[in-house]
Amino acid sequence: MSEAWVRRAIAAAAIAAAACGGAEAGSPASQYRDDPEALARGESLFKGACGAYCHALKPDNRDALYLFDCEWKNGSSDAEIFEVIGAGVPGTRMPPFGGAISEEDRWKLVAFLRSRANCP
Repeated sequence: MSEAWVRRAIAAAAIAAAACGGAEAGSPASQYRDDPEALARGESLFKGACGAYCHALKPDNRDALYLFDCEWKNGSSDAEIFEVIGAGVPGTRMPPFGGAISEEDRWKLVAFLRSRANCP
């Protein structure tokens, strides 16, 4: 396995774990945590790019991970979530969105995922 593949796999793990709770202090996503406009943009991106094809806002029978239950398969930090969104996950249906979604918007998407997490 290449180092890049391992980094992406770790980042995919981050998406799951990082969705539990608010954005991490010092993370670029934290600046959007209390910004309704930024969170609305993150939600719009999720619905248009993620939810429209794979992930859902509510648990259902899709084959893609549900990103709001904190039972994530991969990941743990905002940075890793950001990386997965940008680079995708090799060997899965998760494509890279780095060329399609700006860095700022990817951080807003991370903030949105964190804001909607339903962790026990």
